[in-house]
Amino acid sequence: MPEKADHDLVPPVGSPDPTTAAAGDASPRDQGNSMKNQSAETGKIDQLSHPAFVGFLATQFFGAFNDNLFKQLLLLLAIPTAVVAGASEAGMLDPATTAQTVAEASATAGETAADAEAGGADLQGVATIVFGLPFVVFGGLAGYLADRLSKRTIIVSSKVAEIAIMALGMLAFLATPSIGFAGLWIVLFLMGLQSTFFGPGKYGILPEMLPRNQLGRANGLVLMTTFIAIIIGTAVAGPLKDAIVPPDMPRMQAASGLWIGSLVCVGIAIIGTVTSLAIIRLPAAEPNLKLKTENLAIPKEMRSLLRRDKPLMLALLASCVFWLIAGLTIQSVNSLSKVQLAQTDTWTSILVALISVGIAIGGAIAGGLSRKISDNFVIQIGMWGTVAFCALLSISLPGAADEPGQGHLLGFYGCIPALICLGGSAAFFAIPIQVFLQDRPPQELKGRMIAVMNQANFFAIVLSGLVYSILDRIITAVDAPRSYLFAAMALLFLPVAIFFKLDSSEVDSDAAEIADSGVTDNAPQTA
Repeated sequence: MPEKADHDLVPPVGSPDPTTAAAGDASPRDQGNSMKNQSAETGKIDQLSHPAFVGFLATQFFGAFNDNLFKQLLLLLAIPTAVVAGASEAGMLDPATTAQTVAEASATAGETAADAEAGGADLQGVATIVFGLPFVVFGGLAGYLADRLSKRTIIVSSKVAEIAIMALGMLAFLATPSIGFAGLWIVLFLMGLQSTFFGPGKYGILPEMLPRNQLGRANGLVLMTTFIAIIIGTAVAGPLKDAIVPPDMPRMQAASGLWIGSLVCVGIAIIGTVTSLAIIRLPAAEPNLKLKTENLAIPKEMRSLLRRDKPLMLALLASCVFWLIAGLTIQSVNSLSKVQLAQTDTWTSILVALISVGIAIGGAIAGGLSRKISDNFVIQIGMWGTVAFCALLSISLPGAADEPGQGHLLGFYGCIPALICLGGSAAFFAIPIQVFLQDRPPQELKGRMIAVMNQANFFAIVLSGLVYSILDRIITAVDAPRSYLFAAMALLFLPVAIFFKLDSSEVDSDAAEIADSGVTDNAPQTA
């Protein structure tokens, strides 16, 4: 987001910020020592080794780690009796054993017989919708509060809330055999809500805390640590679940044992809260900012700009398609691995984490290529690569199934490079578009564009949950392999690959007039 104006630090003594700890009671001498790495001229940190930035980096790392750990635990839990179903498809269980196991699973989980025979009702789509909905509904309000209040207050308060939410998650897991998934859906929604309010503070505090010449390196470190947190958090979820509950345990019974996993998340949240206290105190960007109804949705100026600037609108829609496919991919990989490839939660989580590895590698390569060749050529590589690898992952083979995975063209080990390449292709497509969306709008509207982009992208993620649920029902009804989910994704993405092209021509004069309207930028990034 754009830089905010420089601000002096709020004096620690007498601060109304209720989230401050020992810093609020420091003596003037201690305060002077703690600020010696800050610029005397601007009041900002002038070294990335300053404890305040290190604390911020650790805080956002533990937050991203916790989000992905807990969410992946729930996604794995949302695929019931999947290992039994996969083993049956692979010919590892005789019909009598399968029927008995399915009946037991159905009775324990309280599911219909039809759902149990199909491996149970896959609730990954519901989980994706529940987690993403707060970003869509409350993203505008979160952006407003991030400017109305101190961003440090937002960050620390969000981390304290994370502890309470993860503790509530322990109770929800324990209560699942009695109340079903209702408690877990509430916790997942609260997790999404906490992340919604944490995001604008996380992204908005950097320009306020650091001088301009440090922002590039700082954002690079934030991006790197975020990807590492996503990869590790996702990869750890499977081994943690396998260590706590047996892989063949029905999901309602398994859920009650996963309170231990939520306890781990509580510990991580506590560590993240402690590290957040090291962040320097900064004043609110606009303490007198009034809440307007339009701040909760797409602002009028942005609606006008998108209506007149067709290339910008098309790029925003393309970005949404990317996140729709991204949301579908995570759910589809979980389902493919557990049901068709009959893999454990450990290996399933590793497969999902490899997508992020591919995105990180692809992002680095795409950034370098964009300096040498046109963005449209990079995007073409990404689009057709995404279609090709989705198509490759969709191919199932009939015939002997003496062991799990034999009905799939690639099998488990073949899926590893395919998923890395799929992630890399997605990065080739997404990164030039994101840069275009950030660079194209007038300077006064760049921050609002980022906010709108994030809300639109999270709407696409919510939509991916709905689309996945529909596809899951269709595939289950026709008894098709789970790999066909990737065929559906390839077909969804194919029109984009055929028709989409970035148009960097000048915006028309009507849109240009918006730049002269004198609007201020109040909306930070919301994710």
